[in-house]
Amino acid sequence: MLNKIISYSLKNRLLVLLCAALLTLGGAFIASDMEVDVFPDLTAPTVVVMTEAHGMAPEEVERLVTFPIETAVNGATNVRRVRSSSSAGFSIVWVEFDWGTDIFKARQIVSEKLITIGAGLPVGVGTPTLAPQSSIMGEILLIGLTSDSTSMMDLRTIAEWTIRPSLLATGGVSQVTTIGGDFKQYQILVNPGKMKYYHVTLTELMESCKGMNSNATGGVMYEYSNEYIIRGLGRTSDILEIGKSVIKVINDYPVKLEDVAEITIGSAQKLGYSSLNGKPAVILTVLKQPNTNTLVLTQKIDENIANLKKSLPAHINIDTHIFRQSDFIESSINNVQKALLEGSFFVIIVLFVFLMNFRTTIISLVAIPISLLISIIALKIFGYNINTMSLGGMAIAIGALVDDAIIVVDNAYKRLRLNARREPHERQDDSMVIFNATKEIMASILNAT
Repeated sequence: MLNKIISYSLKNRLLVLLCAALLTLGGAFIASDMEVDVFPDLTAPTVVVMTEAHGMAPEEVERLVTFPIETAVNGATNVRRVRSSSSAGFSIVWVEFDWGTDIFKARQIVSEKLITIGAGLPVGVGTPTLAPQSSIMGEILLIGLTSDSTSMMDLRTIAEWTIRPSLLATGGVSQVTTIGGDFKQYQILVNPGKMKYYHVTLTELMESCKGMNSNATGGVMYEYSNEYIIRGLGRTSDILEIGKSVIKVINDYPVKLEDVAEITIGSAQKLGYSSLNGKPAVILTVLKQPNTNTLVLTQKIDENIANLKKSLPAHINIDTHIFRQSDFIESSINNVQKALLEGSFFVIIVLFVFLMNFRTTIISLVAIPISLLISIIALKIFGYNINTMSLGGMAIAIGALVDDAIIVVDNAYKRLRLNARREPHERQDDSMVIFNATKEIMASILNAT
């Protein structure tokens, strides 16, 4: 088999050169378009199920929420492992599938299983939801918002309602989490004394608050061949208008919300805190979807942030260099590329010193880029990406790649020189000399490699 390959290559040298050129061009194109990451994703396809259970202790969450979900998904197709975490008022279940399972098929299987347990969960427990699909190395960017004149409440509001939707609209972003700042709330601070005076119970107050801030439909009115839509507009963000909401009527006198409570804008109870360089800040954590090029996605996010800055107040500072996974990737890739270039440089010197022939040196060196590009094509075919581990393996493999080429070329070069010293009538054709020289060591090289 090897002899036929060698013979065919020698007889069709132009075809071999053409194939090498096509492999080089194809490999270069694929390399420029491949996903680049720090490390390979070594996590099996995983679906995360999250459920809110307000007011429940961890033991209740485990028994009444987490266990039914685990039982439902345990028998699903291709499930290899189920893990869970139950805390006060919250349940998380990780459903891991077999390697190679399509993640979208896995999410569909879990969704179908969750439908069967919806009615069996306790009253007040939220509907189990699937977390956005993200990579294990998904945290690609931290964005910090600071300001000397804007309050932390306004800063959090801008982050939640302006910056976060813009980031989520970027193709490749899986999830954006907001940390820090003051979460804005419309708070109703009731006065027990006034409630007693106006004979208003807490239940009446709660029922009134549930339906007060909403619009209502009034049907349609026809007049002079025109159709008019009638609406009752009750939705407002003005605390004075909210205070005018009626709770009940006593002796034809309406008891309003402002009569028994103070309506104000305040911040929710803090569950966490964030700072940047020792100053209070709002931090946005950006997670990417699987199989997304981190470098390209980071560039898109930078462009979106640059456009957002034009519409935001000038005194709001947006720092996108707190943590950038792209910086680690570029640094790691540059280090490995430097090792590849340095290794190739020293290989050139050593080859030329020992062979003392320009043509044989070039032929041996051609094996390096072609082999590396074929490796990248193989990675693409098998669905892997370029990372520091794969590039590190390529850097280590340079010695083996060049070693095979050196041995073949050196033996062929030696046989050609011996053939040139023979008498004219004893000389063999150069192609035959190269064929015999390659054939006598090819089996040994193949076994050694």
